[in-house]
Formats: sequence, structure tokens, C-alpha cells
Amino acid sequence: MTKRTTTAVVIGLGLVTLSACGSSDSAGAGDSKTVTLVSHDSWAVSKSVLEDFEKQSGYKVRVLKDGDAGQAVNKAILTKDNPQGDVFFGVDNTLLSRALDNGLFQSYEAKGSDQIVQQYRIDQDRHRVTPIDSGDICVNYDKAYFSKHKLAPPASFDDLIKPAYKNLLVTENAATSSPGLGFLLGTAARYGDDGWPDYWKKLKANGVKVVDGWEQAYNDEFSGSAGGKKAKADRPLVVSYASSPPAEVIYADPKPKSAPTGVASGTCFRQVEYAGLLSNAKNTKGGKALLDFLIGVKFQNDMPLNMFVYPVRETAQVPEEFVKFGPQAKDPETLAPAKIADNRDQWVKSWTSLVLK
Repeated sequence: MTKRTTTAVVIGLGLVTLSACGSSDSAGAGDSKTVTLVSHDSWAVSKSVLEDFEKQSGYKVRVLKDGDAGQAVNKAILTKDNPQGDVFFGVDNTLLSRALDNGLFQSYEAKGSDQIVQQYRIDQDRHRVTPIDSGDICVNYDKAYFSKHKLAPPASFDDLIKPAYKNLLVTENAATSSPGLGFLLGTAARYGDDGWPDYWKKLKANGVKVVDGWEQAYNDEFSGSAGGKKAKADRPLVVSYASSPPAEVIYADPKPKSAPTGVASGTCFRQVEYAGLLSNAKNTKGGKALLDFLIGVKFQNDMPLNMFVYPVRETAQVPEEFVKFGPQAKDPETLAPAKIADNRDQWVKSWTSLVLK
């Protein structure tokens, strides 16, 4: 189970190159028979689904996994005049304005865009990006802990600052982690520009623990995860995803009848990921075909159990495990990309000064 992280600076890491068969592909991005997808490290697709697209389209798909989401976006911006590929996947609503303002994408309305859930459609006049998936960043809780201590799990942001939950929550650094940033944005949406700093002062006073990224928070610090149990973690609350409880069931052996973790539904922030045709793509025809594929029924049906996100196509099927153990929040916090763009950097700077110092 992998989760996206986002960093504010570009680190010079090498690109990992994968072909549909899982071996190195020496074909360059300029090969008209090859279409190159640049993504963050959490990209995943079933081999048979990708092979089916290659067979039908005639294109060989080359995937460049370029680190975490923030790093991948920043690197794509820096190389936009001579891009590494044709399509970029994985820019989310927390970073979207940065990509659009820097002219990262060219216009293309993917076939099937009219089947995307209306609330996720943006940039309708220019079609520079296509929504691909959504997910909710939420506080997860360890059911066994709260049952043992005869304590009701928190249900909202307000609950997290109550004395009953002192020293129970671990979250990720908002400057280095996508869920950490999403959690910060959720509090900004909930309490407003003037109210979120005071909320974080109270959260800090109530013993919130901050670590660098999701892997450490979820697998090392959170007592409810499989990894946390092995590590004898002692924090029964963690900032993660609404899709984390289904993952705990799917990857368990034997599979439990119910998820060992739950979601505090009043702490969720909606994250949406997009893909776009890079402005100076060498294979625009292949890139357009790939975007059509990403919003197509086969990929949208395949995606949830590979990347643990929700499809955005109205007719896509949601796995039973998601419906049963990790339904999307009914009323998640949201912020317009423009609002995020205007405030993100200053909010993160203020948060860092307030929480980490």
C-alpha cells in the first residue's frame, strides 16, 4: 500500500523506467510507437489492462516514476521545454495551480470526459487537465484501542483538541507530505484563514506528533495498522486516507470480517488527481490516446485496487471492499484550486513556524 507524498523542492533522483512487461525499455519518448507517461511513485495498473491498451492502440507505454508527487510536478515544470514524456499523471488539487500557471499542459478534451462526475470537472474552457481519481484524506482510528479504553473515537476536527484525545494523534509534515498538507488544508477550510492557526495551537497543546511522511506515520506510529502492530506503535489516531481501512482488510491473511481501523468522517479533505498532455510532448497523438485510456472504463474499474483511490467516471465500478470498509466522505472539506494557490505557501510557512518550532 503506497501513498503519495509531496515535497516543496526538487531532488535530483534518477528516473525509474518501466515497460508494460516490467523490464527496461530503451525506446525514447520521441519514438512514434512509444508513448511516455510521467508520474509519481504510486502509479500502478494491472498488467493485462495495460497490455490490452497497447494491443488496441498500437502504442508501447513507457512509464517514468519520478519520485513523490510534489517532486514530480516540480521536475516536470523545470523540464517543460524538453519534457521527459508525453502525459503527466498525478498532479492533485493542492498543486494544480502551480502546474497550470507554469504552462505545463496543452489543451485536449479526452474522449469520455462527459462521463466524469460533474463536481470534478474544472478548466472546462481550456481542458488542460483531465480528472482521473479522487480520495479523502482523513484521520483513521484504531478500533481495538478505543474499545479497550471504552472511549468513543473522534468524529470531527473539534474532537481532536479535546483532552480525551491528548497524545493520541500522529500526522505528517505539511511541508513534506501530501496527506499532511491535505490535513492542513482541511483545517483551513473548516476554520477559515484566521481560525486555523488557533486550532493548530490547540492541537499542538493536545500532544499531536508530527513526522516526515505517510509511511512513517501509518506503518511505524499508528497502532491500528499491520505495520504499526509489528512496530508496537502507540498512537491510535493517524492522518491517512478513507481507503486505508479497505487496504487493511484486503492485504490481511486471513481476511477479517470487518476492518480493524475506522475513519473519522468529520476530518476529511477531498483530494483529486489529474492528468494532462504535456505542452511540448513529442508524441501528442499517442498522449491523447493514453489520456482517453486513463478515463476509460477499463482503467477506471482497475484503478481502485491498484492505487487505492476512487474512480471519477460515473459508470465505473467501485470495489465491494471500498463500499463496505472505506466509503467516501459525504461532506468532505474542499478548497478551490485558486484559493489553495493564493495561500498554500504562506499557510505551510506559518504552519511550520507554529507547529515545528
